[in-house]
Amino acid sequence: MKSCLSGRYFNLAAFIGPDMVGFYIGEKAGPDFTLMDICVMPKYQGRGIAKQLLEKFVDYSEQHSAENLFLEVRETNTRAIKLYERAGFSEMSVRKNYYPSDDPTKNGHEDAILMGMTLLFG
Repeated sequence: MKSCLSGRYFNLAAFIGPDMVGFYIGEKAGPDFTLMDICVMPKYQGRGIAKQLLEKFVDYSEQHSAENLFLEVRETNTRAIKLYERAGFSEMSVRKNYYPSDDPTKNGHEDAILMGMTLLFG
């Protein structure tokens, strides 16, 4: 677990009182940073916590001279896709049948949407 929380990985957790209610994990790969995971406990969703975590991810990336940001998201996760688009990410490509799915219309898999953002430095 330590290898996922240090070195080229970085993370941040959101707390309400003593309770961790969300987190993100990012990865540095040269000038590119990837949002590996972002999660908010279901009972705390819809309160802007994911937006704040995503803003912190972008801020951290800018402060550490990232050139590009990347992430992938399930095609059915429309709330997350809208959050990422509002933050400045755009769709780059699709990974077909990337995620397992219980949806009977998906034949056991669903696509991942690859999204990215270029950071500009003056």
